[in-house]
Amino acid sequence: MSVCIEKLSGTAFLSFPDMYDYLVAELRERFGCNMSAALPVTPTRSEHALPPLHKAARYGDMLYVERAFVAQTTEECASFSAIPYFCRCALTEPFLLHFDSIGEAANALKNVQRNWAPYTYQFFRRSALIQEKLPYVNLKARTFPCRVPKSPIGLYTLLDEHTILASSATTSFLPSGAIQFAENHTEPPSRAYLKLQEALTMMQLLFDVELPQNGARCFEAGASPGGWTWQLVQLGCTVLAVDRSPLARQLMENSLVTFRAHDAFTIPVQEIGACDWVFSDVICYPARLYEWIQKWLAVGLAKNMICTIKMQGAIDWQLVDKFAAIPNSRVVHLNYNKHELTWLHCEK
Repeated sequence: MSVCIEKLSGTAFLSFPDMYDYLVAELRERFGCNMSAALPVTPTRSEHALPPLHKAARYGDMLYVERAFVAQTTEECASFSAIPYFCRCALTEPFLLHFDSIGEAANALKNVQRNWAPYTYQFFRRSALIQEKLPYVNLKARTFPCRVPKSPIGLYTLLDEHTILASSATTSFLPSGAIQFAENHTEPPSRAYLKLQEALTMMQLLFDVELPQNGARCFEAGASPGGWTWQLVQLGCTVLAVDRSPLARQLMENSLVTFRAHDAFTIPVQEIGACDWVFSDVICYPARLYEWIQKWLAVGLAKNMICTIKMQGAIDWQLVDKFAAIPNSRVVHLNYNKHELTWLHCEK
């Protein structure tokens, strides 16, 4: 069999880890995708047809929908305006690649474009052998801080030993749509610092904003036990950390940290004063967080903001849209998020 490329008309969505059910629910509730149950489908070499219109097929954590109803142009993809939040990477121009040998598969992908990353849920060894024959891309855990290049990168996955589902056009500059960081298992008081590392990296990627630097004044609401504060101190920032519970001892004794025992949302923002960065990872109702953000925006005292939108039961998509509609903002789901979203804001 010679190499054969078969273009598809639908869209494939790769969910974040353990977020597949949320992705399916978002497609139904937010996008009104009236699709049938996404059951596992495994094409054979003699039967490669994907499900008909309005139906869906699941491949591991990837969902293929035989309907193009999200962003299909580079400009739309770059705006994130029509991408499900729980999708870490969408394949917007998918095709099936039929091949005999590993070399044929790699050469066919290279003929399409240079950069490719795999999503592997089966045929792990075969996928690794194909990736070895492709130009190098960094698939390892990264050391923070790092800057992600804004280079197009495709995504492919093996449906069977001789069939690849792929797209050179995707909605992420990250390999397979997610980033992982090398962990520090001894110093941080919690693993929450990884979420902040990712959020700051996304701020760089989406807004071209520099990371907090030496002397930057930061305010953190709901700081205990101090995972985010710890990371900010590592960057040389001064931090006003507010929570009802104290931070880890090492942070309470750090000269760069000022701790205040209080409900952070009840302190007047004028009393806090001008800040280079404002952070919130507080567990609260999203509506209350939105009101608090509006207070900061009204007085213009925060240059940059990163806030976690904690979900309370069913997701209120209309309220999430209000966060996303704030000028110079993005709502994203992070690799280190769970059932929550993150609001990013840069006052340019």
